[in-house]
Amino acid sequence: MARERIISPSEQSEDIEIPTNNVEVYQSIRPSTLDQYLGQAELRERLSVALEAAKERNDPMEHVLLYGPPGLGKTTLAHVIANELGTRAWVTSGPALTKGSDLVGTLTRMEPNDVLFIDEIHRLPAAVEEYIYPAMEDFKIDFTLDSGMHARVVTYALQPFTLIGATTRAGLLTAALRSRFGIVHNIRFYECEELTAILKQATLKLHMETIDDESLHCIASRSRGTPRIALRLLRRVRDFSQVRCENVISPSIVDQALKLEGIDAVGLDALDRTYLETLAGIYEGGPVGVEAIAATMGEDAGTLQDVVEPYLLQVGFLARTRQGRKITSSGLNQVKSPKDS
Repeated sequence: MARERIISPSEQSEDIEIPTNNVEVYQSIRPSTLDQYLGQAELRERLSVALEAAKERNDPMEHVLLYGPPGLGKTTLAHVIANELGTRAWVTSGPALTKGSDLVGTLTRMEPNDVLFIDEIHRLPAAVEEYIYPAMEDFKIDFTLDSGMHARVVTYALQPFTLIGATTRAGLLTAALRSRFGIVHNIRFYECEELTAILKQATLKLHMETIDDESLHCIASRSRGTPRIALRLLRRVRDFSQVRCENVISPSIVDQALKLEGIDAVGLDALDRTYLETLAGIYEGGPVGVEAIAATMGEDAGTLQDVVEPYLLQVGFLARTRQGRKITSSGLNQVKSPKDS
């Protein structure tokens, strides 16, 4: 099992638990309208047109497929769309829908124009996916009662709804399912300026008005282009400043707080650096297979592929070749530089 790291884009307990006694403050951190949803300008433009048209016709919005790395706001966007439509968002996931009746139970409880959000939709079982097709196209669902010569098909008419599917592995979706989505969009990593704006919005809601833009930029630059990580780091900096610095936050205090967490100036932690140091030192920069690196580090190869390598590839410290993994010149410079640079 992968270790839980503060810079992991996957959802952790601290992202969903209430960190303070003020429940309303925590819940208000996430945007509730499209205007509050910062970044992803092209997607917001497409959605604003689709939402306005749907509300004018009083029709459900087109089905939406969002794909991209975890932590970029796919679940948040589903709630934003539901709020804009004035309806409810029903949230589930592909692995949770093990049989057709699981999906039927949710669909038959939905009100007109509600939003059904299915995370990890690429992991829907084939049997459940068969139920999705008529529901998406005709707002009806057919299922068989009994079996053999006593079998009969019952058709349920559904209220019109919008399906929002989210996946980190768009290539695993079947062509039949993918073709039924009207809006398909890749959610990209955020720019540092976009993350700074998101953090600034969060500080206003958390009553952290004293923090300056330079400090927010320092946090954003170490957040791996991921809002979930940025907000997590912001909370750690807030805690550090409260306990050690009398609630004063400056770039130097941000450095101290994140250094305590083992995060350097480009967002690498100890596991990232160990990976690069192993590749540069023991294997002379590569190329080498990931299984060999994993054996040397005492880690699982799948953990390195899913948890460590994506960001190293994103920032250009690592290259994948046919012969194996290879460290780049910028990655080599990062290994040689001080850890807190």
